[in-house]
Amino acid sequence: MKRWTQRPDGSTWGDFGPDDELGRLNLLTEEKVLQAVREVRAGKVFCLSLPLDLPGGNVLNPRRHAPTLKPTFREGTPYLNFAMSQVQPEAIDVLSDDQVTLSMQYSTQWDGLCHVGAMFDIQGDGQARRVYYNGYAAGVDVFGGADPDNSEAACCPPGGSYARKLSVSRYAEKGMQGRGVLVDLARAFGPGRTIVGHAQLQAAMREQDAQPEPGDMLVLRTGFAEAVVAMNGHPDPHTLEQTGAVLDGADPALLDWITHSGIAAICADNYAVESYPARTSGPGHSILPLHHHCLFKLGVPLAELWYLKDLADWLHANGRSRFLLTAPPLRMPGAVGSPVTPIATV
Repeated sequence: MKRWTQRPDGSTWGDFGPDDELGRLNLLTEEKVLQAVREVRAGKVFCLSLPLDLPGGNVLNPRRHAPTLKPTFREGTPYLNFAMSQVQPEAIDVLSDDQVTLSMQYSTQWDGLCHVGAMFDIQGDGQARRVYYNGYAAGVDVFGGADPDNSEAACCPPGGSYARKLSVSRYAEKGMQGRGVLVDLARAFGPGRTIVGHAQLQAAMREQDAQPEPGDMLVLRTGFAEAVVAMNGHPDPHTLEQTGAVLDGADPALLDWITHSGIAAICADNYAVESYPARTSGPGHSILPLHHHCLFKLGVPLAELWYLKDLADWLHANGRSRFLLTAPPLRMPGAVGSPVTPIATV
């Protein structure tokens, strides 16, 4: 049986092939990479990642915890500042080796295309199923929780999780390099919470001469990550709720623009890209309509908690908005999301 016989209205399912797992990242072509490289004129590099132990604590999301860093162990002994003379008496070497436990979407991150799905009738038989981009399904292609992988070729142990399809590792294989276009919403609207719809976004893009073209990655600076850094690992959720612009996922004109713009990805320095809770209600509504539109329908990856101030200030001072963006996630097979250390080169 075909994976799906009907797709959501306005979706890109099947447009890049029946088994596509990249969505609009397919528009990151060789020509787009060359366009991006041509934006490199000064040779200056900006790190766009927060330290991965920020925001700090788990008050912003109780499910996600700060990384725990510790040594590996050699026969029960911590393998850090380890004198190899303990193994070979005449050796002079001192070795350190560590490990980390972290939530994959705790800090600067990419969302995989299986991060947000929906209940949808993919077979036209009146039965809604839990599915993701291009019809890949919970318990068939994405395992974990109430959907363990009990097959002979199981990829994860009991209690684990594994996305056989749509893993964020596909982004790493793609390379995630292309042209970024920065729109400085903090400069346009100030540091406070502003809900940005289509009209406001277009006005900011015109004012800043920052119009993305098909295959570009839209990068949004709001000032949110800067506030997180200033809180030094002790985030104040009440202050952050009033900080930084967010996109209005309930604005149909904005969603329509994302569809027709051809942008390959949206990267932001705020926590969720869009306003949450969204102004949606009624039967069949999504609580994250922009995530639903981008990840589920179009296959447009989203990224959050990037640090953009230094890049934004430099671009503004030099009358530019475009740059070479390199941002592969960890190549962790089966992962739903991933930390990332994006780099901008101008």
